[in-house]
Amino acid sequence: MATTLTAGCGSLPRSSFCGSWATGECGMAELSRSVASVRVARPQRSWPRMGNVNEGKGLFAPAVVLVRNIVGRKRFNQLRGKAIALHSQVINEFCKTVGADNKQRQGLIRLAKKNGEKLGFLA
Repeated sequence: MATTLTAGCGSLPRSSFCGSWATGECGMAELSRSVASVRVARPQRSWPRMGNVNEGKGLFAPAVVLVRNIVGRKRFNQLRGKAIALHSQVINEFCKTVGADNKQRQGLIRLAKKNGEKLGFLA
């Protein structure tokens, strides 16, 4: 009472599987056509946001916004640039004194920037 499968699967009714894993018979062309017709929607790409993610937040943010409104944006950015450059020089001198290498120095500068964002200095 044993039944045998034919190589072409023509005698079997249509199903999602016919053939064997070893030989890969029957259904490969159909499978490739069905996979090719499936379309996957791409997720909407969010554009990277320029600026501070903590804009307007932080302990010093109100004071920073007040000073920026009083002195003007252009003059404020000049003052901010000078303050950041001065702070970077202090970090560099500290690293020279301690004997830290460039990688550690860059890490300290990045940490100072992150802390400034969190505290609201870059608001």
